[in-house]
Parts: sequence; structure tokens; C-alpha cells
Amino acid sequence: MVTQVRPLQLKDWLDAVRGHGDPVVLDVREPHELRTASIKADGFELITIPMGVIPPRLNELDPDQPVACLCHHGARSMQVANFLKARGFKHVANVSGGINAWSSEVDPSVPRY
Repeated sequence: MVTQVRPLQLKDWLDAVRGHGDPVVLDVREPHELRTASIKADGFELITIPMGVIPPRLNELDPDQPVACLCHHGARSMQVANFLKARGFKHVANVSGGINAWSSEVDPSVPRY
């Protein structure tokens, strides 16, 4: 089962899993979406890999490293989180509400689209 965290809860989740390695936020949105809005890495590494190319680029991720998946609203990131979990990633979360919720809960300077 993949943990669901709201953007406001992400820091707590990252702190809780930090003992398992340096946490990563995996943004799975498309390049044009990243140009529209993005988050700033703060206490985590930010990696951007579009959902459609996760399978061939899976080797760029460490299955032992905690990973929180992020997209626009949370649906694509949930699919990626389930994909990672099924492939042996141990500490995986989905940022529910995605960057849209991030804008309203964490950083209103992040554009909503």
C-alpha cells in the first residue's frame, strides 16, 4: 500500500523516512508542465522524470531511497508510486492533490494551471 501525504504533511513524511536514506521527490509531470510550475527542493532531492519514461529510466532511482511522487493533481503520481512499490521500492508516498494542492497549501507563488 502506498502512503498518501498532502503537501503540508510531506515534511513530516520526509523526516520520518530520512533514516532510510536521503529522500527524493519524483515529479512525473511533462516538461511543458514543469515550465509552467515547479516546486523548490527543500530538505529533499527533486528529480523530474515524466511518467511515460519511468520504466526505461527506472535505473536512475534507488529502490532503497525514500521516494514521494508528485504530479498535477495526484493521479499520475499514484500510478507511478504503485509501479515503484511493485518493483521493490520500500518507502514510497504519493503527494495527494499534486502541485495544485502544493500551491494552495504550501507555496502560493507556485502557479496553478
